[in-house]
Parts: sequence; C-alpha cells; structure tokens
Amino acid sequence: MAASATKDNNGTGNSRKTKGNSKTAGDGILRLSQRDIDGLLLCAEHYAAPYDLLAEALGVGMERLPEIVKRWRNIGFAASARLGPGPSWCWLTREGMSATGFRYSSGKPSIGRLAHTRAVLAARLWLESGPAWQQRQGWWCSERRLHTGRDRRGHLPDAEVHWPSLVDSPYAGQIWAIEVELTPKPVARTASIMTELIWANRYAAVVYLTSPGARHVVTTAALRLPETDRTRIAIRTLPDRALDPERARDGEALQ
Repeated sequence: MAASATKDNNGTGNSRKTKGNSKTAGDGILRLSQRDIDGLLLCAEHYAAPYDLLAEALGVGMERLPEIVKRWRNIGFAASARLGPGPSWCWLTREGMSATGFRYSSGKPSIGRLAHTRAVLAARLWLESGPAWQQRQGWWCSERRLHTGRDRRGHLPDAEVHWPSLVDSPYAGQIWAIEVELTPKPVARTASIMTELIWANRYAAVVYLTSPGARHVVTTAALRLPETDRTRIAIRTLPDRALDPERARDGEALQ
C-alpha cells in the first residue's frame, strides 16, 4: 500500500489560495511508492547517497533518478547537490528523517567522508547482488544503526550482516562484521582491530572489502594473527564503482 505525504500551503489543511500562488493543498500530495520508501530509508541509513548508486539500489536508470529526487525535494523530504567529483548526492532533511522514523541527524554529508560513504554503500549493493544474499535473505545493519544501538566504546565495524536462522543456510544465525578500507592504516593498528572484532565473540566472520592500495596492509595484518583467528578473516577487493565516482556522471545510464 502506498503512503501519502502532504504539504499544505497554509499549514491548516485548507485549500485556499495564497497571494502569488495558485497551488492548492492537493497539489502538494505525493503518494510514496515502495521504491520511494526504500530510497528514503537508504539515504537515512547511509548519511547520503550518490545518484548512480541510489539509482542502482532502486533499480532505475540514471536518467530517471533526478525526477525521483525532485519529487522528494518538492515535499521537503530531501535535498541534493553536486558535492565533489562524480554524480550529485541526495540526503534527507529533518522532515524526511522524521518521516523514516529514525532519530539520526539530518543534513548535508561531510565532504571529508564522501569517499568512505560511497565505498560502504557500493559494498552493500555488491553483497546484496550476490546469490548467497538473495537465497539466504541477509540483512544489512548500518553503521548509523550500530552507533545508536550499541556501546560506542571500542571499535565498531562499518556495518554488520545478519543471517536469519534458515534450516538450509550455511550461515544460519551468523553475524558478520564488515570493514571497508580505502586507505592503508599501520599494520599493527589493523591487526589490533581484527583481534578486537574476533575476540568480541559476536562475529562468525570479519569481512574486509579493500581498495587495491589498502589490500597489502590488510593481508599482512591478517597473517600476523593466530591461525584460529585468521580463518575468520575474509578479504575481498571493493568493486570498481566504489572507488571511481568519475565513471558515473549524472545522466549516464547504468551498464
């Protein structure tokens, strides 16, 4: 069932005209489809979303995404702008965040975290596109959700993947920690984070998705762990779209 969001001209619900504005309250009604709801929730969970990855998540072409975001802006739920290289970004306003039911802060994302925000979202979409995710019904727990629901002492991963307790699933009941590494840290620091996550007794696996530049450090750090701990570390390379926003300009269709 579609939801409805209404913005009245005068805040009273009346449809009287205001000076210089011929619109009525009915003109401000947007019926939210499930796709709209999914997109707004995604933007809330990930701070913001670049247009190319948002279009991919919603299953639409880049040429359609601006019109979708425009409708969100028209009811005051979202804002958008070009913040750096590559496509525009969309984020939620205070009203939009309130509509999602989340209590996260709203507003323009930090430009210093755009690369990381993009990489985490690209990692999520890559994981969700795989047959294991679709068959085993995995669930993504975002960094924002972790920060609001857990003790913030110690290291929290960039996300968690929760697997339901399905009878035929090899991951039944497991939780995986997801770490996205764009830039190399000191090896000792990376090994310390790995050990902390493993010894938290929460995670069946710690999955590192790395840029080519960070992969060597992550691999070296994993090799420093005892063998029993090392078997719970998985290292994969981030998909290309996580690293190069210049490949996805506004208006280009997804390949």
